Amino acid sequence: MSDPKPSTFKGPLRGQLLFAIVFLVAALLLLSQLGEETKWAKRTKFFAQPRFWPAVSIGGMVLFGGLHLWKLPRCKFVTADYAEWKIWFLGIEWVVWFLVYVLLVPIFGYLPVTLLFMPLMSWRMGYRDKQMLWISAAFGAAVVILFKSLLDVKIPGGMVYEYLPGSLRSFFILNF
Repeated sequence: MSDPKPSTFKGPLRGQLLFAIVFLVAALLLLSQLGEETKWAKRTKFFAQPRFWPAVSIGGMVLFGGLHLWKLPRCKFVTADYAEWKIWFLGIEWVVWFLVYVLLVPIFGYLPVTLLFMPLMSWRMGYRDKQMLWISAAFGAAVVILFKSLLDVKIPGGMVYEYLPGSLRSFFILNF
């Protein structure tokens, strides 16, 4: 579906209004938090202040986001915008999957959750062949081994490991 393209605006219009609104709201939210997250340091040069460059960049986001919204050729949502929104919001599903993964790792442990999520993500992406599911589980195990053993990344063990007997508990907490 193509948009009418006024002679003053060379790009497609679908999704522009949504982008401008979301960008401006996010910039205003960041601007509202600037006082809590940064500070003016005493006896520090103006350009070296911890708040200066974040204030300049977020102020620019608000200014240019507002100008973008103001100068858009149309100010109403049309059918093409709703179709574009659906495409944009499909990406949020993957954010939710990742957040669930991050929430489950401290409870059940890095290895079990990774071994569960890798085939689930493969299935969700359309790789439903049994061989692909096994390959994804093996890849998940390889990632855990790489991060925990070779790279020595400190990822806390799962809370369920606390119910294992003595030496087995410490082995799982340290390695999986």
